[in-house]
Amino acid sequence: MAGLELLSDQGYRIDGRRAGELRKIQARMGVFAQADGSAYIEQGNTKALAIRGSRSRALPDRALVNCQYSSATFSTGERKRRPHGDRKSCEMGLQLRQTFEAAILTQLHPRSQIDIYVQVLQADGGTYAACVNAATLAVMDAGIPMRDFVCACSAGFVDGTALADLSHVEEAAGGPQLALALLPASGQIALLEMDSRLHEDHLEQVLEAAAQAARDVHTLLDRVVRQHVQEASILLGD
Repeated sequence: MAGLELLSDQGYRIDGRRAGELRKIQARMGVFAQADGSAYIEQGNTKALAIRGSRSRALPDRALVNCQYSSATFSTGERKRRPHGDRKSCEMGLQLRQTFEAAILTQLHPRSQIDIYVQVLQADGGTYAACVNAATLAVMDAGIPMRDFVCACSAGFVDGTALADLSHVEEAAGGPQLALALLPASGQIALLEMDSRLHEDHLEQVLEAAAQAARDVHTLLDRVVRQHVQEASILLGD
């Protein structure tokens, strides 16, 4: 990536976006009728699918949250022998579990386990964020009570400017970057991860860029949920 200009003098990124601009997001809920809840999302060229299931467990006071992550062998240019169960997949599953434990009202579902399965079909940056956003829609499609939406986005720092919603090219450049999962109504951070060192003088700027992008994601996901409810009401004849 040497010599690649990630941000032009006019403030445009490689794909033509401004610094705080999201990639195009498209999402659908209820993509599998047999699943308790399901959703599909595209954030730019990153595509993820989430399915929610459940089973009985022995905790008397709350539900367990279990998240499993996998990526399709064709999701990147590099063909992987173990798309599920490798170290990266296990770490991503743990991050997703921590994220949704902060949002799902587990005390309302004692003696049960809430399973969230997420698969990345195509990876082009912002994989964690796409997984969180898809899983949020799948959990809502299943009717599981949550404190709030969980909306996620990445951010980086290039030439003194915070960039939101990083593409693969921007991530591969190796600059400082973080991933943020936010509960937008309260402003509570469900998860914050940094992949490289960032000077504390710039942390607030990058964090705010990610938070604002997550709030923008919330606006889009809220629209998807409302449209899904409206379509379901029409089908039911309400």
